[in-house]
Amino acid sequence: MVVYPSQLCIHELFEAQVREAPDRVAVVHGAEELSYGDLNERANRLAHHLIGLGVKPDQPVAICLERSPMMVVGVLAILKAGGAYLPLDPAYPSARLNQVLNDAAPRLMLCDAAGRQALGAEALGQVGVVDLDTAAPAWAGQPATDPDPRALGLTARHLAYIIYTSGSTGTPKGVMVEHRSTANLLHWNSGAFARSETSRVLFSTSISFDLSVYECFGALSQGGTLSCRECTGIGADAFRRLADQYSALCHSRSAREESSPRLGKRHQFGGRAAERRCDRTNLRQHARPKDLQSVRSLGDNDVFNLGLHGQGRGCR
Repeated sequence: MVVYPSQLCIHELFEAQVREAPDRVAVVHGAEELSYGDLNERANRLAHHLIGLGVKPDQPVAICLERSPMMVVGVLAILKAGGAYLPLDPAYPSARLNQVLNDAAPRLMLCDAAGRQALGAEALGQVGVVDLDTAAPAWAGQPATDPDPRALGLTARHLAYIIYTSGSTGTPKGVMVEHRSTANLLHWNSGAFARSETSRVLFSTSISFDLSVYECFGALSQGGTLSCRECTGIGADAFRRLADQYSALCHSRSAREESSPRLGKRHQFGGRAAERRCDRTNLRQHARPKDLQSVRSLGDNDVFNLGLHGQGRGCR
């Protein structure tokens, strides 16, 4: 049996990379770059602010932001403060976002202009809001040091995030995932892929889809660079050119429908079994044999299943 770091929280895996190489680039968004050290300091200041606002272990904290480095800062800050992040994609319909808010009932939410517009004034009036695109953030003077999980009473058995299902078979339901489950997945990932294979990862999946957890922390737990990009509707040719820039590419059915399977150096697919069989057939026609050795699947809540069992419903 392979022993995984069951005592560590997700953000502690990231913090280990900060200590190893603080100047390494962690996040890229257009011309903006954040090093591991800068990302950690920004997340720490916001985390201390959230702790001061009363965030406790297992407490859901909503986050509704456009894709940017600040989205990554916000997710890390919630985890460091001990909270469980509740992702809300501002591109989703307002009715869907409000349904999740009403069910999860968070007391606090991180948002930006896009999030405020998507949610509307009525929804924002029912929750405490921390505006992350303010010019003069209230947390600027907070300590840049890592919050101590022990002082917070935070363990790997506390919740890391709550992601809602699509609701395709009924009312959307919140799936609550503990730190230890995702730490197990990330430990498996570090053994399955060399660092060179996760050195530059495209972060384009909706934050409300569980594949985004793997994209984000699969890179940040191994010292890779996360590239924040919106890829929806950019067209097949543009998507292929974009994918050639990355060492690993995780994508769902919507991305596959816009592109050929000849993408990236490592492919990780989400979807149902029939779709995965089709993907393997197409890959054998277009990809080089060595590109197939690490092909596997992540489907609905498979990040959760992988975290619990060390392996998921992968390509067989």
